[in-house]
Amino acid sequence: MAAARMITVIVPVYGAATVVQACLASLQGEIDAAHQLLVIDDASPDPAMPSLLTEALKPFGAHARVILQTENRGFVGTVNHGMAESSGDVILLNSDTVASPGFMHRIRECAATDARIATITPFSNNAEICSFPELCKAGPLPDDLPTIAKAAATLSNQDFIDLPTGVGFCMWINRAALVALGDFDQATFGKGYGEENDFCQRARAFGWRNVLCHRAYVAHRGGESFAATSHRPNGEALRRLLSRYPRYNQQVAEFIAADPPKVWRTQLAAALSV
Repeated sequence: MAAARMITVIVPVYGAATVVQACLASLQGEIDAAHQLLVIDDASPDPAMPSLLTEALKPFGAHARVILQTENRGFVGTVNHGMAESSGDVILLNSDTVASPGFMHRIRECAATDARIATITPFSNNAEICSFPELCKAGPLPDDLPTIAKAAATLSNQDFIDLPTGVGFCMWINRAALVALGDFDQATFGKGYGEENDFCQRARAFGWRNVLCHRAYVAHRGGESFAATSHRPNGEALRRLLSRYPRYNQQVAEFIAADPPKVWRTQLAAALSV
């Protein structure tokens, strides 16, 4: 059953105390006895961050913990640290996100539909190919997340769309895929930019799926976490990605041209208008 899947939500943190607090507060209704919250501070320059995180995690009790890294490892190193410190499936969640009610349950339901799903990305106001209401267009932070979550939950729990890549602002990863494929490639992608695209391409090459969960929604401020642009490889990172996967840009371009998520964006917009 979907509810039986254990998930550790990993939130890498580097500064931006106000948005971090909002992110963690939004998770209070999501973390229960079956799941864990792991917050990793990547040697933030703010000396108040450790005490702030300790206070923010109090409502979660034994279901949350914080790791304070003494040296800055960057996004890739921090995420790999978190995945090594956890068991079961994981959700990598940027600290500049705000979760909507029930998003973890919807992601678990999506994961239960196919054991070969490696990654799941939810809809968001700011998530490139997983953006709603318009593809690849960032929108403002929504005013009423519960209403969006309720509408999204009415959509069908099937026909999940395959993506060329997950989007790293919020990405569920199947532990079985991690075991089979290995973690993010820090040696190649350094402290960030392109590592989750590389992971998703590896997954595709070995018969795994990267899918959009149209029934889950997570708001994304964008530009307010140290990983905020890591899902968009450019420069040297893009060159390295394309040297491994020459068709990557073509795959993304073809996906955008075909726009398979349009059917779900249309249905979600209709559900919100009722």
